[in-house]
Amino acid sequence: MLIKAMQTEDSANDSREKIIIRTSIIGIAANVLLAGFKAVIGLMSHSIAIVMDAVNNISDAGSSLITIIGTKLAGREPDKKHPFGYGRIEYLSAMIISVIVLYAGITSFTESVKKIISPDTPDYSPVSLIIVATGVAVKIILGRYVKSTGEKVNSSSLINSGEDAVLDSVISASTLVAAILFLITGLSVEAWLGAIISLVIIKSGFDMLKDTVSQILGERNDPGIAKSIKETVIGFPDVQGAYDLVLNNYGPDSWNGSIHIEVPDTYSADMLDQLIRSIQEAVYQKHRVILTAIGVYSVNTKDDDIIAAKKQVHDIVFSHEHILQMHGFYMDKDRKTLRFDIVISFDAKDRRKVYDDVVAEVRKEFPDYRLSISMDTDFAEG
Repeated sequence: MLIKAMQTEDSANDSREKIIIRTSIIGIAANVLLAGFKAVIGLMSHSIAIVMDAVNNISDAGSSLITIIGTKLAGREPDKKHPFGYGRIEYLSAMIISVIVLYAGITSFTESVKKIISPDTPDYSPVSLIIVATGVAVKIILGRYVKSTGEKVNSSSLINSGEDAVLDSVISASTLVAAILFLITGLSVEAWLGAIISLVIIKSGFDMLKDTVSQILGERNDPGIAKSIKETVIGFPDVQGAYDLVLNNYGPDSWNGSIHIEVPDTYSADMLDQLIRSIQEAVYQKHRVILTAIGVYSVNTKDDDIIAAKKQVHDIVFSHEHILQMHGFYMDKDRKTLRFDIVISFDAKDRRKVYDDVVAEVRKEFPDYRLSISMDTDFAEG
């Protein structure tokens, strides 16, 4: 069943790739046409703002081309060298687009400053203004279309391209405003407007780059996804708790992970094997996450004294501030061993001190037992 579900997912990935490529091709065609018109108008009217707007359109076409290449490369099948696939290439292509946006903003700012120092007198015509106005409308429509498509298929490259297109429409609109102002008053402010808008583009490019680098470095688990996965796992009979969920992202919509579950100490190996397989299948079907490993915590169920001891330890642990979880509790009266894990919030000034205080207090109450207490991390901590 898991293999069949993964085959269905492969089909969905093929559809996603086609949508991204089709959207990018539309973006390339629109930007090349706009760049051609704007370049001719800008040179004829001696407008640096319009010429730089044309250059922006060419960079947008290049961004769409990079998106296509990145998507095709990311869709390659896993191999011996990259067994988790090539999905993260999409993040690299999004990063390149961010750099292009950043470079376009810096270049535009440099040219605008040059024109502030050595201004040219623009010569606008009605035809040029109509084409610029058309360009504004096209870029707004194109930007919204590309960004919304990117959000639907979870493509950072398309989202970045769409945001860039919307910014370009603002540049074009400011150019149009500057042209109308010049025709009415004779005052040329397009270089100053170009400088201001360039700073906005630089900030946008930097923000895109920061977000993409953060994805590549690896961000914490999304609390909503983590909660829903744990709810699915706990929904199985005899699973008394689900902890230590770790999710690893290998590209948009490509997740592998591991989790620990608490089960009664009466479970046989055969029962565990069947339970783990069922959990893996359910999590993939509902959340499209492959659980490559499911660890097991054994829970005491036969001895009332141990159950009472667990409550005593629980009260000790949670009497300390910044404790988020206690799990994996198991006591062996014959071997005199006691083990469990605690999760300490990152909000604690000194997590190690909190841990040491908990260990010291538990040891005081159970001096005859050998303790094995681990400090865990909640990777979905908000």
